[in-house]
Amino acid sequence: MDKSNYELGFDARCNGQYGMAKIYLNMVQAGDPDYINAQWQLGLIMGFEGDFDGSLSSLAKIVAENPDHVNARYDLGMTYMMLGEQDKACSEFREVLNREPGHEKALQQITWC
Repeated sequence: MDKSNYELGFDARCNGQYGMAKIYLNMVQAGDPDYINAQWQLGLIMGFEGDFDGSLSSLAKIVAENPDHVNARYDLGMTYMMLGEQDKACSEFREVLNREPGHEKALQQITWC
């Protein structure tokens, strides 16, 4: 079974191969600029590479335009938490749970709020 460029990019990101992940995810975006999951993964990579402002901006934009994308919202909350902005993080985790009450990772993180 052939993997899509998104799946290849996702796998590369998960394996810490950020340069390769960006190549695949940018290919996805070139074919479909509105593919939100590619934007989400690219936003995560920014944070993993130390561009926290870029990551926050990207994830916040995704969440503003797609409020039901609970995984991007969760990752926005995690980024806030890593940067010591606990109130903002907790707000995002609460909103994730409002939209998806069984979101396992948000349930774990909300205990810190």
